[in-house]
Amino acid sequence: MILCCGEALIDMIATPTVSGEAGFVPHSGGAVFNTAIALGRLGSPVGLLTGLSTDMFGDQLADALQDSHVDASHVIRSDRPTTLAFVKLRDGHASYSFFDENSANRMLMPEDMPDQLPAISALYFGGISLACEPCADAYAAFLERQGADRAVIIDPNIRPDFIKDQTRYRTRLNRMIAQADIVKVSDEDLGWIIPGPESIAEKVPLLLQAGPAVVIVTRGGDGASGYLKDGSETSVPVQPVQVVDTVGAGDTFNAGILAELERGGHLTKTALRTLSAETLRAALAKGAEVAALTVSRAGANPPWAHEL
Repeated sequence: MILCCGEALIDMIATPTVSGEAGFVPHSGGAVFNTAIALGRLGSPVGLLTGLSTDMFGDQLADALQDSHVDASHVIRSDRPTTLAFVKLRDGHASYSFFDENSANRMLMPEDMPDQLPAISALYFGGISLACEPCADAYAAFLERQGADRAVIIDPNIRPDFIKDQTRYRTRLNRMIAQADIVKVSDEDLGWIIPGPESIAEKVPLLLQAGPAVVIVTRGGDGASGYLKDGSETSVPVQPVQVVDTVGAGDTFNAGILAELERGGHLTKTALRTLSAETLRAALAKGAEVAALTVSRAGANPPWAHEL
């Protein structure tokens, strides 16, 4: 089973009301939550490790996990509030205002994390949970305890506004990257992790040297590329669709990749270290297919396997 570790929250998306004024509709979301939901809908065995509130929004998120066949046995419930992200869409692209203080996920501590993971073969980390303390330290400590014998995937999805102490964040993220088998970044993420005028092709080997066996770089409308330790590289284009909005696009792209690798038996530490460029390209293509369906409809609404 793939255990997705990170935030679940409510996206409050602006929607016209019957009076014509804009209101906000609560949609279940969060980067790591979206990936878990997408994996469940694609038929992959998946669970979520997160903090969920016992409030009405926490119940909404818990129901969404059940509806999409995501195992919730590692969800930690508390009476702290649910994180809210107010979303403004402009030309299909989202900007966010987060309300996250003292939230159920953010306040997770290292001692809250599970000690026994008998059915878990892979760990996925990402999103704002890697930037917001104290949960960022809790997830980093969990990776150190549990990542040695499991495939580890990280998508930092860097949001500079969330980073209060850049030195602490860089130190923690670099330590996690060194333990990862797959690191997926956008071109903007890569520029933040490795500052400087060098090209993507020049920066990727530096990221590979840090530890991962696979680096995946997304470039918006220009598609995505995958890079292996042996110097191999492969790319896939974006699938042409009518874009409604981009909410959850990267998260569901990740799910498509992981689902394809898991289906082929490649989502293990050993297999990822000997992955072929052809296998990686097939996984990237599946990710692009899943993301294309997601952006063709409103909100982070990943497709089910039968829709592909």
